[in-house]
Amino acid sequence: MWEKISTILAGLTLLLAASSTVFASGFALIEQSVSGLGNAFAGGAANAEDASTIFFNPAGMILLEGKQVIAGAHVIVPSTKFTAKIATNVLGGSLGTNNSGNAGKAGVVPNLYYSQKMTEKLALGIGINAPFGLSTKYDKDWVGRYHAVESDLKTVNINPAFAYQATEKLTVGAGINIQYIDATLSSMADGGLVNMNLPAALGGPDALGLGAAGISNPEYDVLAENSADALNYGYNLGLLYQFSESTRLGLAYRSQIKHKLEGEVKTTVPAALAPIGVLFAEQNINGSITLPASASLSLFHRVNDKLALMGDISWTQWSSFDKLTINFEGFFGIAGQSNSTTTENWDDTWRYSVGATYKINDKLLLRTGIAYDETPISDGYRTPRIPGNDRLWVALGCGYQVLDNLGLDFAYTHLFVDDAKMEKSAVPGTEDESRGTVVGEFENSVDIASIQLTYKF
Repeated sequence: MWEKISTILAGLTLLLAASSTVFASGFALIEQSVSGLGNAFAGGAANAEDASTIFFNPAGMILLEGKQVIAGAHVIVPSTKFTAKIATNVLGGSLGTNNSGNAGKAGVVPNLYYSQKMTEKLALGIGINAPFGLSTKYDKDWVGRYHAVESDLKTVNINPAFAYQATEKLTVGAGINIQYIDATLSSMADGGLVNMNLPAALGGPDALGLGAAGISNPEYDVLAENSADALNYGYNLGLLYQFSESTRLGLAYRSQIKHKLEGEVKTTVPAALAPIGVLFAEQNINGSITLPASASLSLFHRVNDKLALMGDISWTQWSSFDKLTINFEGFFGIAGQSNSTTTENWDDTWRYSVGATYKINDKLLLRTGIAYDETPISDGYRTPRIPGNDRLWVALGCGYQVLDNLGLDFAYTHLFVDDAKMEKSAVPGTEDESRGTVVGEFENSVDIASIQLTYKF
């Protein structure tokens, strides 16, 4: 049964999150609504403009009449460029000079929603989205290759939900999240360094005769590609309080989801290392990752028939992401290690946003918004897999009513991202001993262009 479910959800992953790109807080993808993006997601838990409210606050469905289907797509184009100041192995030797150019990968984050007003007090809906994603890729011989080469994480989230009007002013909402995750993490292993530290059972130090010239030499590096997936469940809750016809407050919460991943590691071993290939054998792997809980408090106020203002404060519990550990199930592990651990030690974050919507006429609506999004990563724990930093969102959007039952929304956002420092040190006896000392700075930016189709019936 699990194999069938995995196959189905893997297909959905390819269709719905083919190239997920990280650049929300951590590796969360807040890009779940094109209409919302135009306001920089200000008022997300209170706006309830369309069926995408299923993600931001399911209680908002009570404000939607009839039935509606929404299909949206966000094209995310990041730029991630690294400049190294120090790049040496644990012995002080050079890791090279290749900074790898732009490691950002453009991708598409799609959303699909359906909502239906069942009665005056009850609404039902379902959303399919990708709430987390990560995609970076560096050259196999770049200076940070022992820390990361490719990082690709995709999620598919199926979210049935309901809204119920409990009193004249208060509506409650809730949903279940069925979430599939698929992750690929690769890096190089320093085969020359492994050769210099071989145990006696495999011939002792430098049994292959590569000498010091073999250490951190790309010709003797081993590519280790870890792939794993998992399926688990969570929930989301929402409250919507209507102070008046023009003013409402929204409160929403999404639970954390802990995934226990299982998969395999595949390796590419140079011919010169074939005699010690047993140290790099392909094998099963396992690990776990906790995707964080989040909460939002939003305010929506309609000033008049044309102008609406909104604001939002959101919190994400990134402190749940403390370590990333891959356990190798083979006898020798990889390079004699039973696991690979990266200490993340992330912090909880806050996001602040304000926005406005202006109605030009019955067909055209203009949107704008700004947001400040904190990073959960401190300089000492930043890795090439997730090189982000604090960012400022500047968003523009519009909605156009093509027909009475057909609407189009467009949005564009630029993210101004602070330069991000990486300060990894190859201290003997630590997790980065074989990965090398890499100190430098990432220069980041992101552009997002989105389109959404809304059909009401």
